[in-house]
Amino acid sequence: MADDLLVEFVGNTREELFNLRFQHATGQLENTARLGQVKRDLARGLTVAGQRGIDVDRELRRQRANA
Repeated sequence: MADDLLVEFVGNTREELFNLRFQHATGQLENTARLGQVKRDLARGLTVAGQRGIDVDRELRRQRANA
């Protein structure tokens, strides 16, 4: 996966995790196993980004500023 796609993946995964946590807190989440899957996906993305030396937070801010 290219660096820019990796940063986008991490951003989307963080957003999905936030939404799932919100649904879980309000009792609307039916598939609670999805929380664990998304957490693992986020951890994988952050691990790869760290190995490549990518500062994901800085890159996400840069993407939002250019959008």
